[in-house]
Amino acid sequence: MTEIPQTNEPAAEWRAARLLHPLYAALAREFVIELPPCSDLEAGIDAPPQESIEQARQWFLEVDQRIQVHQLRQFLQTTSLTSEEGLRTLLEHYLHKPQRTSSDRDKIDFLLVQFFSHCAPSRLEDGDVDSEYVAQVLEPVLGTPDPKVPDWLKPLEELVQAANRCHSLNELLTSSVLEKGRKLKAEPGENYFQPAAMVAFTRFSFLMRRVFFRLMHQDLNAILDGLRELEVRGVSTLDCRSAQFSGDEPIVRLRMICHSWKVMFHAEYSSGQPLRLLVDLRNVIDAALARTAKSAAAKPAASVAPQAHAAAAGAEFAVTASEVPEFEVASGPQDWDEGASAAHAAVPESDGTD
Repeated sequence: MTEIPQTNEPAAEWRAARLLHPLYAALAREFVIELPPCSDLEAGIDAPPQESIEQARQWFLEVDQRIQVHQLRQFLQTTSLTSEEGLRTLLEHYLHKPQRTSSDRDKIDFLLVQFFSHCAPSRLEDGDVDSEYVAQVLEPVLGTPDPKVPDWLKPLEELVQAANRCHSLNELLTSSVLEKGRKLKAEPGENYFQPAAMVAFTRFSFLMRRVFFRLMHQDLNAILDGLRELEVRGVSTLDCRSAQFSGDEPIVRLRMICHSWKVMFHAEYSSGQPLRLLVDLRNVIDAALARTAKSAAAKPAASVAPQAHAAAAGAEFAVTASEVPEFEVASGPQDWDEGASAAHAAVPESDGTD
């Protein structure tokens, strides 16, 4: 087993701490997390005594316990403060902790995918994402691991293939693929941190996120197309109580919510409640289209309009397997508050497979 490269040089450790401190401070401000003071880090001292380095170590250990996995995911995918160096330093920080918790594992799991997506070409084809290529990209943080997938991780490829066969987000969420992926990550304990295992999980999570975003866009397209067609049929409101909206929800507002979801799901995907809203809303619209189909058939002249609208909608949220911009590290901050409030952001998020 190849060891993860690391250094115990105090100067290098302090440089890393100074690089990470602004990221932690910005994350804490965004989620209103109270941080303990660390005066030498805040002052940006260049050459601190050993005592200050020890204090910084304890500061990071304490702060790491206060930062939740979903907060780290959301922040890193919506901030402009991260760089390849920043992601690598943050990864090394978690990888080199003397004792790693399950929360640390989940953070490392996400950071590996984020680092890989930052370094890999944006138009990388799924077929090119093999173990050898992933190991090559991750070499700066994992060293030179054996790219051969351990036998106990062979089911990952079966899960990727099963996900690729899904035709809707609902099908993916009910297929148990995400749950099986999470179980494979949790079961091995310390074996997860074998470099070869982390390469395999990074490849799995990268491909799964691509499947997720492709299906999410397809559902958003179907919802927007359905809303336009319902308007043509004279429908202005829908009973959306089964999707946790009102019983008289204006179609105009539903369209705005769909646009906000495009931002909201940029930073998080899971099998939890937020995505069920999207799936349930599509079910509501599909049912409404079926109910109004008979009356629409009596008005053939009106059927031309929704076809034109559908073509426009296809371009609005178009996505392919080889180009998923939502998966890339964001180049600038997103208006999260606006999007989340429009889409019932008070609903708690659960952990995703990454």
